[in-house]
Amino acid sequence: MNFVKSWVLAGAALFLVPAVWAQVTVSGVRYEQTSELRGTRLQLNGAGTRYKAIFKVYTAGLYLAKKAGSTEEVLAAPGAKHMHITMLREIDSSELGKLFSRGIEDNMDKTAFSKLIPGVLRMSQIFSEHKKLSSGDTFDIDWIPGTGTVIMVKGAQQGEPFKEPEFYNALLRIWLGPNPADWKLKDALLGKAA
Repeated sequence: MNFVKSWVLAGAALFLVPAVWAQVTVSGVRYEQTSELRGTRLQLNGAGTRYKAIFKVYTAGLYLAKKAGSTEEVLAAPGAKHMHITMLREIDSSELGKLFSRGIEDNMDKTAFSKLIPGVLRMSQIFSEHKKLSSGDTFDIDWIPGTGTVIMVKGAQQGEPFKEPEFYNALLRIWLGPNPADWKLKDALLGKAA
């Protein structure tokens, strides 16, 4: 009887586990297991840290409607998508915008990239207007069906949404493409590593 009682108590304890279990902590930044984006519940696909040499630059977490284990699955996934980034060090925002532009270009063929140049220039402008991002600052890159790509910096929407679905996938390729910004971060976002 004590054995059964122990199992019942252990099962009951699982329901009392603190919310910490519903989070993933990456380089001191907490990512909830689920996120709400305009009424759509998304789940954390993966989260990791972007390194430049030995320095931690930022953490990133990717949220999707359903888990995906490959770049192709992520890009083809229907519905809303949410990428949340938290800076771990100060960086010049215009430099970050340039790095993102190069990341898009490095992961697309020239013809496809040329079609996105107006959006890439606009995105670079968004970041250059912020001068710098400090440790703890956040930005979000969201795909909202029927609206487009929405970029939020420090919690504020930056201009009008980018309408082309190709633009959001081009942004995701910065981290998930054949030449990602950081291979370990790519694996982490795809749920392959912590």
